[in-house]
Amino acid sequence: MHARTEGRTWTGSGLKFTGLGHYFPRHRRSHEGEVTVGGRTYPPEAAAELGVRSLHVADEEETLEFMAVKAAEAALANAGHQAGDLDLVVLANWTDRQWIPEIAPGVAAQLGAHGALAFDICGACTGFVHGVQTAASMLSAHPGWKRAVVVAADRFTRRARPGTRGQLVFGDAAGAVVLEKGDRDDPSGLLDSVLDCDASEADTVAARPPEGWLRPKPELIDLAVRSSLKVADNVLTRNDLKTSDIDWLVPHPGNNAIHAGVRDGLDLEPAKFLTNFAERGNTGCASIPIALSEFSERGVLKSGDLVLSTAVGSGWYYGGLLYRL
Repeated sequence: MHARTEGRTWTGSGLKFTGLGHYFPRHRRSHEGEVTVGGRTYPPEAAAELGVRSLHVADEEETLEFMAVKAAEAALANAGHQAGDLDLVVLANWTDRQWIPEIAPGVAAQLGAHGALAFDICGACTGFVHGVQTAASMLSAHPGWKRAVVVAADRFTRRARPGTRGQLVFGDAAGAVVLEKGDRDDPSGLLDSVLDCDASEADTVAARPPEGWLRPKPELIDLAVRSSLKVADNVLTRNDLKTSDIDWLVPHPGNNAIHAGVRDGLDLEPAKFLTNFAERGNTGCASIPIALSEFSERGVLKSGDLVLSTAVGSGWYYGGLLYRL
C-alpha cells in the first residue's frame, strides 16, 4: 500500500496548456557513420550505443534569447494569442546563466509582451517543471492575471566537456507552453505538480566555472532512476491512478540506461514512453516542452490524453507534472 500524500495541486483550477511551441537550431548534426566533434572522432557504434542518431547545434547567432523568443512565438501562435495578452513570462535555463540583466526581460521585450512580469529560473533539467509550477502559482495568486508563457531553453552542447561522450548526447533547443486560466469545470488541463530537492546529492552532477562543462558522478544513473520512480509513484498515488491509467509518459530524457530503468520500474508499456531523444538528444530543461510540441504537431499526442512528465536535475531536484491535453 502507498502512503497517502497531500492532495492534488491544480485539479479544478482551470489552468491549462493552450499553446505549444518549439525551436530547433538550423544545424542538425547526423551521427550516421563516424562523427568528429571537439577534436575527437567517434566510431558509428558509439552513437548507436548512446541512442542519439542526430541532434541540433546552435550557431553564434542562435543565442539563448533568440531560441526562447522563437519557441514562445510558436506557442503563442498555436494558442491563438498575441504577446500583449501575456501577464507573465518565465524562462527556464541553466546553460547560459548571466549576472544581470536576466534573460527573460529581453525575451519579453522581443516578443512584445511589454506589460508582463518576466524573470529567469534555473532548476537545471527540472527547469520546465519548476517554470510551470511557478507560473501556475502566480496565476492562481493574482485574480487579474490570466495567461503566462513558460519557455525552457538550453544550449547544452556548450556544456559538453571536449573528448567525452556527452558530445554525442547533448543538444540545443527551446520549447514553450502557454498556460492560462479557463473554465474550472473543464476536465482537461494541469492536474498536479511536484518538485522536491535532496541537497545531500547536490554534487552528483555539476558544471562549475571557468569552463562550465558537465561532470557527472558514476552514481548519477541509479539516482536519476530512483528519483524519477519516486516522482511517478508520488503523483500517481496522490491522484488515485495506476501506471496503466496514463496515456503517455513524456519525461526529461537522460540516456538509454535511465530510460530502461524508468520503464522497467514503472512496468510501463514501451509504446507509452514518449521522447524525441533519438532525433534531438538530451536538450536539458527544453526536453519536455519540445517533445510535447513536436509530438502534438505530428498528431501523436491528442486532446484528452492524460500525460505524466518526470524530470531530474542537479541540485538534486526531482519533480513532475500531471496534465490532460
